[in-house]
Amino acid sequence: MSTLDRAELEAMIEEATVDAYGEDEQRTGLFTMLEEHLDVPFTTVVLGVEAMAHGVDLTPDGRIVALCSRGRVRQSIGILDLPLPSPAPEGVEWIEAYRHGAG
Repeated sequence: MSTLDRAELEAMIEEATVDAYGEDEQRTGLFTMLEEHLDVPFTTVVLGVEAMAHGVDLTPDGRIVALCSRGRVRQSIGILDLPLPSPAPEGVEWIEAYRHGAG
């Protein structure tokens, strides 16, 4: 889905983690970029069912998740596993950078 090459993704990761020490701070830097740049809400499909991604969160165990809902049902989906819609929302390149770094 991404039109960014490896060097561009790595430059984004560097931008997000420039002042970070250790994995926790690096993850927080990438989370901050996602929170700032990802255009939410957007529609996605989870297990064959349409749902809305309303935002992102950083869990106590250090995972970045998308906050999804369908009606009254709410579920956090790991950003590494989140199916991305086409067309993708603005800021999706930060998900791609995170996925590249987790890689």
